[in-house]
Amino acid sequence: MPKRPAPRSTPRHISLVAVPDNTASTLFGIYDVLTYVERKSLALSGSAALHVEIVGQATGPLALASGVTVDVQRAIDTLEASDILIVPSVHFEPDWKIGRYPRVIDWIGRMHEGGATLCSACQGLFLLAETGLFDGRDSTVHYNAAEIFTATYPTIPIHPERPLMISGAREELLSSGASVAWHDLALHLVARYAGSAAAQDVAQAFALQWHHEGFSPYVVFSGKSDHGDAEIAGAQKWLSQHFSVANPVEEMVKRSKLAERTFKRRFVSATGLAPIAYVQRLRIEDAKERLERSDAPVDEISWRVGYEDPAFFRRLFKRTTGLAPAAYRKRFRIPDFAQPRKRRSG
Repeated sequence: MPKRPAPRSTPRHISLVAVPDNTASTLFGIYDVLTYVERKSLALSGSAALHVEIVGQATGPLALASGVTVDVQRAIDTLEASDILIVPSVHFEPDWKIGRYPRVIDWIGRMHEGGATLCSACQGLFLLAETGLFDGRDSTVHYNAAEIFTATYPTIPIHPERPLMISGAREELLSSGASVAWHDLALHLVARYAGSAAAQDVAQAFALQWHHEGFSPYVVFSGKSDHGDAEIAGAQKWLSQHFSVANPVEEMVKRSKLAERTFKRRFVSATGLAPIAYVQRLRIEDAKERLERSDAPVDEISWRVGYEDPAFFRRLFKRTTGLAPAAYRKRFRIPDFAQPRKRRSG
């Protein structure tokens, strides 16, 4: 692997790229964390490994997607070099419109040619992808935006269950996944350029965490339905209400009046999943909801979603979500102290 280029500046210059589509939480969160590292290093040693600025097409107030205003500190036209570029998450409805920021895209490309590391947080990858530099590079994006991203940028392989992906010949193309995965990105950058002690310090100060287990537990399964195969769409509709019955795949085949091999081939072609895998995803999704909203024992939930063998259910649940059922319930159920209190009568 080629060596990374030597730093052009001390401290490393970080450009936090602001555009009107940015979400305030990601932009300000990253800025607060990185400036904390900078200020504390200056206070302790008189020097800092990092220096961050909010940059944009023009200096001054910039209204973000939520209406909150940020002060752009530096215009991109005045920056001939920057070591690290970070694009915070962007908000859009219903689709991302390519080509809104050609000056920003051209500038990002020039910075990369000069050796800059490019980073995206959450849906910020939609903007960085316009550079073409992520084509063919494994990346991650918010799991809720994965389908739109793939339709918009089919040449970029994405792994939305991953909190952080590092690609490129110089490991200079970074992307972080859903929402608070910017924690992983910020901690990685601090550890990489300021040292592990600085990363541990900022993690404790802000209660940041590495999402080691990934985002599989958070992903809600939604079967593909825009495939145009009416026969399979009908089977999916029936299955959405009857996934817990015994032998649901056999029932679907009987109801379809298709040969078994033909049905299964068309089902895979339409949905991307084998019928039994589709059934399992529906059952696990229902089990997740029951774990979140009820006190029912895991064995009972296993039976209700269609599994008579609780041990098999537990293995399948963990393989699908990355968590055992009990661990999933503990993580996602609203804790008792946050539950609405019932009013006392009288």
